[in-house]
Amino acid sequence: MVKANLIGVVLLMEVILRFGVDGLSMQYYIMSCPFADQIIKNTVYNALQADPTLAAALVRMHFHDCFIEGCDGSVLIDSTKDNTAEKDSPANLSLRGYEVIDDAKEQLEQQCPGVVSCADIVAMAARDAVFWTGGPFYEIAKGRKDGRRSKIEDTINLPFPTFNASQLIKQFGQHGLTAQDMVALSGAHTLGVSRCSSFKSRLSNVDPTLDSDFANTLSKTCSAGDNAEQPFDASRNTFDNFYFNALQRKSGVLFSDQTLYTSPRTRNLVNGYAMNMAMFFLDFQQAMVKMSLLDVKERNEGEVRGNCRKIN
Repeated sequence: MVKANLIGVVLLMEVILRFGVDGLSMQYYIMSCPFADQIIKNTVYNALQADPTLAAALVRMHFHDCFIEGCDGSVLIDSTKDNTAEKDSPANLSLRGYEVIDDAKEQLEQQCPGVVSCADIVAMAARDAVFWTGGPFYEIAKGRKDGRRSKIEDTINLPFPTFNASQLIKQFGQHGLTAQDMVALSGAHTLGVSRCSSFKSRLSNVDPTLDSDFANTLSKTCSAGDNAEQPFDASRNTFDNFYFNALQRKSGVLFSDQTLYTSPRTRNLVNGYAMNMAMFFLDFQQAMVKMSLLDVKERNEGEVRGNCRKIN
């Protein structure tokens, strides 16, 4: 266990150095806001004790933030009469957990005003949500600045639930993420649910990649309407490898889930993670660290918002 942790730390540092994010640091707030990590962790843990389903929401928020304009907190910005922001895109309407970020930000502004960025809060909240639900702990460098752009049209760059493995590999590759990173990050679907509107197209025709009994389960879910929710796996609030076991049984909820097992390019990764949860955890934490560094704003490239919902 100690050896595995040491390897993880070494690989984590290698990722940071390779990406050249020299303005970020593990100890970024050690002098300017030494209790930042603890405040965010306590806020997240308190929120999850009240509503465990928020864990999936916080991880998803981080992903949706990083894939649009980089990890810069742009997904948090509210629309105005002059601009429709990312959060009002159809792809983001089901995002939740904004109040957790607001709560952490308010406490941080009282302790150390104008210091901790909303982008860092989102990244750290996702990290803490993964650990709270039983997943691996990974540390991330801090120092991201908040972006000043948030536009609905940019969300076209989010992956669609109808994507096949080749499309997913291509889109993740545009962000410097490998096929292995993509499959590991998809494992975050071990948390949470999907709405019927995202998978009902699989039910209108016979889908050979979908188990017939599970298709009946999905049909029953959708009988309650487009907003009816189906858990991605049997342990929706626990971070484990059950998601990959479900794919092996042809019980992936989204087409973009099941395609990971259907495609020869990614099937071995699914089988590996289904058999070895420790390997999944290690690859997931490395992929999350890597994703958290996508197109970050540093120094004067962004700002530290006083209110996460609007530009200063």
